[in-house]
Amino acid sequence: MRHVARKRFGQHFLVDTLLIHQIVQAIAPRPGQAMVEIGPGLAALTQPLVERLGRLVVVELDRDLAARLREHPQLELIEVDVLSLDFRDLAARCCAPLAAQRLRVVGNLPYNISTPILFHLMGAADLIADQHFMLQKEVVDRMVARPGSSDYGRLSVMLQWRYAMEQVLFVPPSSFDPPPRVDSAVVRMVPLAQPPRVDPVIFSELVQVAFSQRRKLLRHTLGPWLEARKPLESRFDLQRRAQEVAVQEYVDLAQTVSPA
Repeated sequence: MRHVARKRFGQHFLVDTLLIHQIVQAIAPRPGQAMVEIGPGLAALTQPLVERLGRLVVVELDRDLAARLREHPQLELIEVDVLSLDFRDLAARCCAPLAAQRLRVVGNLPYNISTPILFHLMGAADLIADQHFMLQKEVVDRMVARPGSSDYGRLSVMLQWRYAMEQVLFVPPSSFDPPPRVDSAVVRMVPLAQPPRVDPVIFSELVQVAFSQRRKLLRHTLGPWLEARKPLESRFDLQRRAQEVAVQEYVDLAQTVSPA
């Protein structure tokens, strides 16, 4: 039976065969690698991936789609909300039997929860080799944005602290059924081997405060936040707006605020 896309799951199914081939080429799966696919849907990417890998773990919440996937002998189905999945445990469990060093993650992420998924995965970044995701292009633009651009914001800083990222493919609405009202893109995310050491809680709070009022100078937003913790001892310039500050400067500032 034909599956009807469910709005509550943000479902848009990839149907462009040429694009599917290009995405698989970009991912470059190889036999023996441990890989998990988030939201396999109607298995447009799943089938060519598992043909190259030999085995694939898939995470699917939709019961009807899960029932179809369960029949595939080379798939291990995890039928849960991806935001409740322990990726550290999954990486340890999947990589050991295959003698794989780290887990690879792919997926066509639902537009409505794509950002929470990205932040959820950060907790296991040290156990992940790479991530290839299809996302709303607007989100990808923000992920890879450089300081000074209109797209540069909290998402840019929080992800660039931990990953090297690049947009690898543009995906038009016509590539999906039903077609979304926005353009999409495929992004490659590679966790940094030696990310800067910083308290993630303090770093996250600092960046959130900095971008809370983008049009204001940082002395009006970040200044009071800093003074409440300790007098500013660095030469950090508060006479700028949040989008003018590079990722490394935010990291350096968080390190001065963090307890020794």
